[in-house]
Amino acid sequence: MNEEVVFISGASRGIGTAIAENFAKLGHKVIGTSRSQFHFENKLDNLIPIALDIADRDSINQCIEFLKDNNFKPSILINNAGITSDQIFLRMKDDEWDNVIATNLTGTFNLTKALIKNMIKNRYGRIINISSVSGLMGNPGQVNYSSAKAGLSGFTKSLAKEVGSRGITVNSVAPGFIETDMTAFLDDNAKNKLLEDIPLKRLGSVKDVADLVTFLASEDASYITGQTISIDGGLFMY
Repeated sequence: MNEEVVFISGASRGIGTAIAENFAKLGHKVIGTSRSQFHFENKLDNLIPIALDIADRDSINQCIEFLKDNNFKPSILINNAGITSDQIFLRMKDDEWDNVIATNLTGTFNLTKALIKNMIKNRYGRIINISSVSGLMGNPGQVNYSSAKAGLSGFTKSLAKEVGSRGITVNSVAPGFIETDMTAFLDDNAKNKLLEDIPLKRLGSVKDVADLVTFLASEDASYITGQTISIDGGLFMY
């Protein structure tokens, strides 16, 4: 893979940080975002942290100006930013629905629309959306989150058909239960119950996900597009 500019939303922790570090170690310039200012613990010179709220189009516009001012032209986009606001459906408030959809689905639309023009101009690009197994199989208490992540699959397929002739691939990765700070609160009993449903009998690691994303951005994956690839230890099988 030639040196590229990689743009990753939601890069301040967990899966996003692992993806950012993977690309940085390969020599790419990596711009990682979070809703508030942050710093990468890894001090590689080619890791660039910036604040960005992908649900806010004014924030998107400011980010585009930053990219232009620094002559950064991302050819690889990882839409990783996402939030949860879990609640059973009958108790779910309007803002719990709206906020999750605004970030997880509309935010992906906002950022992709802002960055894809340069990819089309150059007739090359890689767009990888981080979905979730919840969007494939559903999950009680996550009607908002599951709906947004299921929407990403349709977004991925439709966009892949539109821009494939321009040398741009669009794929989605759907992680299952991954060891991050979002699963760290689980006690042993809860974790063992999860493992009963996972054929590989372990939780995934952020490296598992980051390595798959890195592959999908490589030339080795140049004939893969429009796909949602589960990485869940066999939890959900088509």
